[in-house]
This record gives sequence, structure tokens and C-alpha cells, in this order.
Amino acid sequence: MLALLIAAQLAAFNAAPPNDPAQKPAFAGQTRAPERRAGVSFEVTTLAKGLDHPWGLAFLPDGRMLVTERPGRMRLVETNGRLSAPLAGLLPLVAVGQGGLLDVALDPDFAENSLIYWTYSEPQPGGANNTAAARGKLVLNGTPRIEGATRIFSQSPSLNSIRHFGGRLVFARDKTLFITTGDRSIIEGRMQARNPDGLIGKVVRINRDGSIPADNPHVGKPGVRPEIWSWGHRNIQGAALHPQTGELWEVEHGTRGGDELNIVRAGKDYGWPDIAYGIEYNGNKILDGARAKPGLEQPAYYWDPIIAPSGLTFYTGAMFPAWQGSLFVGGLKSTALIRLTMDGERVAGEERLLADLGERIRDVRQGPDGALYVLTDSDEGRILRLAR
Repeated sequence: MLALLIAAQLAAFNAAPPNDPAQKPAFAGQTRAPERRAGVSFEVTTLAKGLDHPWGLAFLPDGRMLVTERPGRMRLVETNGRLSAPLAGLLPLVAVGQGGLLDVALDPDFAENSLIYWTYSEPQPGGANNTAAARGKLVLNGTPRIEGATRIFSQSPSLNSIRHFGGRLVFARDKTLFITTGDRSIIEGRMQARNPDGLIGKVVRINRDGSIPADNPHVGKPGVRPEIWSWGHRNIQGAALHPQTGELWEVEHGTRGGDELNIVRAGKDYGWPDIAYGIEYNGNKILDGARAKPGLEQPAYYWDPIIAPSGLTFYTGAMFPAWQGSLFVGGLKSTALIRLTMDGERVAGEERLLADLGERIRDVRQGPDGALYVLTDSDEGRILRLAR
């Protein structure tokens, strides 16, 4: 009976009515890829539980993990799933709405310098806030803690909003750091997503100390913030490097019928809010309803109906050979782990996993053992391990 239920859920996602029945894709295969199952069997175990809205996960060289909880706690997770007390040493943050403590990542040279990085919502006067990033030294002897925390990035302008913080961290192959941001979900922020002199709705690229790489696409251009790598984004909550090309890929929360998968290239404009798939969540048309305009990038793929994507990883492990090359996306609205079969830069198929659990998927990571690790988003969140 359970197998039949799962099969029915898998088969149903393309049969669901679109959020925007009127829209058409710009090219064949841009949405509603056919179901393509890999036929992989796996076991799901709960590694850790009792986490309050876990958001980000990072593996230490010895197999232990760091996990963030959105209300403002970071914990060390032993290989047996035991959770440490919250680590001291974080910078002040404000946990409101979708904000709080967000992603966590290890320095590419962590084995030598013990540095970790995290994103969070930074409080500002008058109730305003913004996305920020910090780094500090992870000390594991004695009581685990963070020392020397320093802010290395602060989004501007700050706005009075509790939504759309973005916040994913990805290190490039050259050890520069990509940080994703959001449009803050209010009109004042939305209309700045394509504004070059602010950091709302952008992907930024910085050096590990917060300085600006000399080869960023807008360095030296008057009126353009030099941190900017790309712009015109709505709310990026999943990002990963392509294992062959090294390019940054991301998933972002779109409008109702417009969640996107994008390949993020230097200096490109992804169009929000001047082009978008979907409709407003109140049912209204978005601006002039344009789906495409010259000079603005099209998403590689979009979801209609939405999945509310959060978390992204390319699978390269040996545990599941049939999954190699697949792109895994967490789904908050869809309550599923979504596996995309890729044909180069084209999505050739979808498979929806864990749908029977009915839990919001916040993040997905490949572990050093080749298993997949998934964070479920609730006040009793879990770390799940998918393995043979």
C-alpha cells in the first residue's frame, strides 16, 4: 500500500493544475519535465531530531557536522547524531519571520585555519534588518565554540521586512565566496533587484576576508556595487557549483508558478521583477506580465505549480551510481526531495522522493560517505540520511 501511495504521488506532480494556466515556456523542456525514475532503492534513517527549523548543514573533515537552527543556534553533530549545546560566539542576529541564523560553510582551507562562515539576518535601528555574513574560528578542544567572529558582508540597504533573506554560501574553485540574497518581499525591495547601486536581489562574490575580487564583473564601473556578480533575483535559497564546469547554479523562490533554476553567470541580469513566470500570490498579474525581454536571462527551468525550493546539490558520490550527475532540490511547498535528471544544461526529467513523509525539505547535502543528508523544516526538525 505504501509503495502504491508513493507511486501515485510521484505520478501526480505533472498532472496538478498550473498556478498560472495562461503562461507558456520560452523553449521546450523549460518546465514540467517528464517523470524519470532512477529505480534506486535506499533507506531513510533519522540521524538527529529535535532541531528548531534547521537551515544549513556543513561537514567537518572528520565526518561530524555543523547544523544551524533559524532561531539563532549552531550545533555540532556527532557521527552518531548526538547534538552539542549551542556554540557560543555568534554575532547578534534577529530571528523574525524567515530570518535568523541561516547557512554555514567551511573555509576551503579549514584543515589549516579552522575558519567557518555563516549567514544571518542582521538587526538595524528602527526595526530594519538585512542579510549579513560572518566568519570565525571553530574551536573544538574543550567546549566547542566560535572565536573571533567578524562580519565580512552586510547587504544594503537595510529594510523593514521579515522575508526573503536569501542566504546561501558557496565557495568557488578559486576560493572566493558567493553569497545569495533576496528582494526582501516588499515593493521597496523588489524594485531594487535590478538596481546596480544596491545589494537587494543579488548574488555577490567576495574574498574570504570580505574584500572585493579584482575580477568581479562590475569592478570600476561608476554607480555599480563591485560586490555584484549577478542581479535581478527574487529569493535564492539553494546554490551549488557544477562539478564539471565549476559554474554556480541556484534555485530561487519565484512568484506563484515561477520558482526557478538558474545558471548564474558573471554580470548577467535575471530580470526580476521586470520579467517573471507566474502570478502574484494574491492572483494579480506581475507588472506588465512579461515572461521575456531582450537582454534578460531566462531560467534554465521553472516550476508551475511551485515547489518553494530550498537547498541544492549535485550528486557525485559512489554510493548511488544511478544518481551520479543528478541535481537534488529540497521542496518546502512540495514536501519532497526532487531529483532532476540533467542533459547538459537541460532538465530532462524529474523524480520526487520522500513525498510520503509530508515534511518540508530545507536543505540537502552530499556527505563524505556518499549518502544524502536532508534537513526537514519544522520546530521538531530532523537530519535524515539516505543510504543503501
